[in-house]
Amino acid sequence: MKINRHQKDLYEELNFWGKETLLDYWNMNVVENGSREYVVDDLGNRFSYREINRQADILAGYLQKAGTVCGDVVSFQLPVWSEFVIITIACLKVGAVINPIGMCYRGKELEYLLNLSQTKIFFCPTWHHKTNYEMMIQRAVKNCNKLRHVIVLDNWKKKSGKTITLREILRDHSGLGYKSENERKIDSNDLAVILYTSGTTGGIKGVMLTHNNIIFSEKYFNKALRVTKDDIIFMPAPLNHATGFHHGIIAPMLIGAKVVLQSKFESDKAIQLINREQCTYSMGSTPFIYDILNEIKNGAERLETLKFYLCGGAPIPGDMVKCADQYGIQLCEVYGSTESVPHVFVRPAETLALNGSTSGRPMEGIEVRIVDENRQDVAPGTIGEEASRGPNVFVGYLNDPAATEKDLDDDGWFYSGDLCVADELGNIKVIGRKKDIIVRGGENLNTNYISEYVSKHPDIIDQAVIAMPDERLGERICAFVVLKKGKERLDLKQLQRYMQKKNIPKRYWPERLEMIDAIPRTDSGKVKKNILRDDLKKRMQALEELDCKSRNLA
Repeated sequence: MKINRHQKDLYEELNFWGKETLLDYWNMNVVENGSREYVVDDLGNRFSYREINRQADILAGYLQKAGTVCGDVVSFQLPVWSEFVIITIACLKVGAVINPIGMCYRGKELEYLLNLSQTKIFFCPTWHHKTNYEMMIQRAVKNCNKLRHVIVLDNWKKKSGKTITLREILRDHSGLGYKSENERKIDSNDLAVILYTSGTTGGIKGVMLTHNNIIFSEKYFNKALRVTKDDIIFMPAPLNHATGFHHGIIAPMLIGAKVVLQSKFESDKAIQLINREQCTYSMGSTPFIYDILNEIKNGAERLETLKFYLCGGAPIPGDMVKCADQYGIQLCEVYGSTESVPHVFVRPAETLALNGSTSGRPMEGIEVRIVDENRQDVAPGTIGEEASRGPNVFVGYLNDPAATEKDLDDDGWFYSGDLCVADELGNIKVIGRKKDIIVRGGENLNTNYISEYVSKHPDIIDQAVIAMPDERLGERICAFVVLKKGKERLDLKQLQRYMQKKNIPKRYWPERLEMIDAIPRTDSGKVKKNILRDDLKKRMQALEELDCKSRNLA
């Protein structure tokens, strides 16, 4: 782990980092808020802090019997289920490193992740969303060197083999007894969690976070938002992601508040759930709130208790901010990453004034710089790479010192790879990824600007813009679009005529148009441009082969 000694001393002096661990906060809230509800889901489950603690004690006892000791990695691949929380707390109790894995990983990718983390124990469903996870892990076990125990959750389908279920553990192993001596062995600067990056560039990296990283991040996030234990967060985002894990599970736990989980996001049911549980705020990617606002526009009941929604993953259009405000919801853009969890955001009171023009300003305790290619500061108003330093910043990539050295310098600065611009007041506007610049004939064109123009075409519901290789100009502009229901065709000339009519400079016009069924996105809503680049490459190769055959026939 890479922790700058000077920064560590400073954070401790400023009380940004303390000696308390996540388990200390948990134990405190079980005592102080034991009867209060902690987790409610859309599957009919309701758990108080005391009830979660009782079940986590049983599971912790089982984990200890299975040989789990401080520092061992426990991985789990679960949907947005309340059992996720039970496993998380059990891991804290035995001092295990928490390692949630996205539901999207299969086969060799899953094996790679389990070997990367040297997982000892793995949890997964027997079955979920047309996938047999039990069979998948049984095939993977022989290729996972450190994996010793598999536990399945039979919520949707009975187990097919002899693998023990979480249900059986909680039912039959209450007499094991959880030994709490591990609690005295855990240090607040120890590794607490490994979260995998979403991989928009194609690679998967394990982001290492300590207890202090996470506690600071969520403690000061709660403080900035003025969230109290009487607030209730609605969380539809995957819990293996930084949004779901940090803000959905940890943030409410630190203050004795409640989280409401939705296992599969459906906008109409989300509205019913939010109103039933009287949720006061939420956080997730833009598509969640987009769908909810559309439901309300089309006659669904309004959200009477939801005060604000925090949007990450992509810039928020100003029109959406105004629309949400009409229904009493303050739409706040947030910015961050798994390595430096949302550390810049628009405060709820400022949403209309800023109106989608910025991602906000840094949180207390976080330093942000905008730098050039040589990592030197640039002037306000100048585009550069965003770098952040603070008590929230990760301590390295798991077993990847080269990537760690590249992104995290010796002074504790994390270089995000995101192009941003800052104003005189410190507000940050995200422009795009460094790799999202199209260099067309020597001119730098930002794909975010082009995307904004393309997205306003009345027939387009979703889109993404990438660079297309070109022999003469180096790169040209390619747009992938998803058409609205009922629209069957849109050709390039039609799109270009639209852009001409809107007086959009010609240098921003797409030069190739591809229609697809859906834009591939990560759990946080970011476009997986590596997939689109591969798709474009195949399409261009197929067209080239067809041209070649045509010439041969001629």
